[in-house]
Amino acid sequence: MNAQHILVLYAHPAPHRSPVNRRLADAARATPGVVVQDLYDSYPDFDIDAEHERALVRDASLLVFLHPIRWYGMPSLMKEWMDVVMVPGWAYGTPDPVLRGKGYWLVATTGSGPEAYQPGGLHGRPFADFLAPFEQTAALCGMDWIAPLTMHGAASAGEAAVEAHIAEFRRRLQAYAARSALSSTQAQE
Repeated sequence: MNAQHILVLYAHPAPHRSPVNRRLADAARATPGVVVQDLYDSYPDFDIDAEHERALVRDASLLVFLHPIRWYGMPSLMKEWMDVVMVPGWAYGTPDPVLRGKGYWLVATTGSGPEAYQPGGLHGRPFADFLAPFEQTAALCGMDWIAPLTMHGAASAGEAAVEAHIAEFRRRLQAYAARSALSSTQAQE
């Protein structure tokens, strides 16, 4: 494992039904300098190995939270991971918490299209209103919030839109990986 890698925390409770998330995780796996931790594959019983997860996080320069937005939040195993791994005194609350200065990038999909996220739409609010818990988590831990990459209406998106979204994710991920590798090399010199 690299001293500085990107950690993709992938959580989808039904990846076989995911037209986008599964392919995003595959794109991440194919990117040098990226470690993908498939939470539902690793912890089907929800018994998370906190020390193992903290070791992965400790060596990462960027955490990518890759999951669908379900009921205005993250899948249950991702929430459990946060509860078990990101504890006070380690993730925050000390003079030098482990997460300070690391990037926090939410890469998410929604079932509803963008029109549902506006006043009068199905969800009645702009999508940004639902991001507050994610942004606050990053802020509490002293992490650098990176603007999310979101695909709305993922379940009904056409192949061209899915391919374009995956290409954009891959492009950004490769750019972050290149920066992480450069920072790691400079730190070793």
